[in-house]
Amino acid sequence: MIRHELEAREAQYLAPYAARSRGSKGRLRAEPEDPIRPAFHRDRDRIVHSKAFRRLKHKTQVFFSPAGDHYRTRLTHTLEVAQIARTVSKVLGLNEDLTEAIALGHDLGHTPFGHAGEGVLRRLMPGGFNHYEHSLRIVDVLERGRRGLNLTWEVRNGIAKHSKGRDGAPLGMEPSRRAATLEGQVARVADMIAYVNHDIDDAVRAGVIDTSDLPASPLDLLGRTSSERIGALVSDVVTSTRATRPDVELRMSPPVLNALTSLRAFLFGAVYENRGATAEIAKASGIIGGLWERVRQAPDAFLDPRTLEEDGVDAAARDFIAGMTDRFAVHLYKRLFIPRPWATGTSRREDDRAGE
Repeated sequence: MIRHELEAREAQYLAPYAARSRGSKGRLRAEPEDPIRPAFHRDRDRIVHSKAFRRLKHKTQVFFSPAGDHYRTRLTHTLEVAQIARTVSKVLGLNEDLTEAIALGHDLGHTPFGHAGEGVLRRLMPGGFNHYEHSLRIVDVLERGRRGLNLTWEVRNGIAKHSKGRDGAPLGMEPSRRAATLEGQVARVADMIAYVNHDIDDAVRAGVIDTSDLPASPLDLLGRTSSERIGALVSDVVTSTRATRPDVELRMSPPVLNALTSLRAFLFGAVYENRGATAEIAKASGIIGGLWERVRQAPDAFLDPRTLEEDGVDAAARDFIAGMTDRFAVHLYKRLFIPRPWATGTSRREDDRAGE
């Protein structure tokens, strides 16, 4: 089979510490192998063709429903993560298909309205809500009519371990918190490299900050432009990793890692928690609360009957709301809560005369 040729190529050319499709721990459910595509290649394709992936194009990254065409959405963020991750994997001799599959699937579980929406759903949902956990639920259960995508263990592990939170490091954490594969670790650090830099770009474009507001020390080390900073960060990751033990853990030099986390800390204060920048997001977050109450009052009209039966109304409401795009949530909220003009039954001609 062609797949065997590609798997043999992996065995020959990838680094000894790279993950290999033939050595995968397998899928949740056994299934016949594809005659052409190795396992991780197949997973990448399944993610790209999923409905959840397509919905990312209408989910907020930072700025809600931006008027300009050049602001990032959750989808463009995902593509930038995948591009950075593939570059790092290529240089380190890792499995690019696995890296890309993790990068493309890491944000499938994000709510509408970005992290603000996630925060609202976390407060509403008994037991809380985390987008990385919901990403796994999407690929394991919700896609393909509740059959799931049946991805490999390695891709699922990378998705589950990608999140860093406000203060978490992109690497250097204890083994229990990092991805089991180097490819999963690459996707995690690529996520932070991507969003720190493109969120600066978007915040400057929106007028929320000026480039002169950025902390000087990280820029002196990494560069003044997004391209320079990404290049410096990627270069440091690959050189630092190759200089130590690349078979165990991804590395960054302490000064560069500190510069990256300093820029993220700046963004939290100046952008993510800036009242002006998040004013519309704050309004949008109220939409989720209203929808949560309404759909739970009439579950049969909105929620999946099988989820209601198996997991209960809270889980069904979570799945429904977390899967919404921003514009779908706004449209449904308007339909449910905003009164429409009443049709009087008079003819257009009568209406015109009344206005004369």
